[in-house]
Amino acid sequence: MVQFFRVSKLYPPNYPALTDINFRIEKGEFVFLTGASGAGKTTLLRLLFGAERATEGQVIVNGHNVTRLNGEGIARLRQKMGLVFQEFKLLPTLTALDNVSLAAEVVGNPRRESKQRAFHLLREVGLKEKQGAMPPALSGGEQQRTAIARALVNDPMLVLADEPTGNLDAEIAEETMRLFQKIHGSGATILIATHDTGLVRRFPFRVIALHQGRVVSDSRPGQEEFSL
Repeated sequence: MVQFFRVSKLYPPNYPALTDINFRIEKGEFVFLTGASGAGKTTLLRLLFGAERATEGQVIVNGHNVTRLNGEGIARLRQKMGLVFQEFKLLPTLTALDNVSLAAEVVGNPRRESKQRAFHLLREVGLKEKQGAMPPALSGGEQQRTAIARALVNDPMLVLADEPTGNLDAEIAEETMRLFQKIHGSGATILIATHDTGLVRRFPFRVIALHQGRVVSDSRPGQEEFSL
């Protein structure tokens, strides 16, 4: 599903955000990407959905080399991805339902079908009664669940989440992670970037750790940690 082969990313004038990154994520895996702030987690995710270009190496997603795709190719690839951000990025003038349905409409789904999909997903994430609320009227956890519903509305094969629990209290963070587990159970591949080591310890999934732009370990539950 995902492969990084000797990937490096330099920012001007010569700052190495990522250096010689190599790993593979199989279809249906659930993976945590960990590391302190500035380790390169967000940059790595941005390479995956084409918001940044690798300086060197190859980034492969579902058989496509993202480093060689043009704008149209990246747009098509993103249609098969679900993106969840720490800041939620909801449109404040649209209801929760419209925030979710818009993501389906922009890729060509009919308005009626998009609304139906959005309603179903809001019900799945426990927000049926909040579908008409504007984002400012929602709690942080409700906004995050709305953002997750939006990320899922086009049945993505790959879900990327950047610090999705960073702005949430412990209880809501736990609920959010249970929701990601449910998504994973439906067959999606999940990659979550987080610096919350406590959260990672509570959920037994593969962990790829970054330090100063390099992969320093790659471990799976029940397996000995592989350190570089």
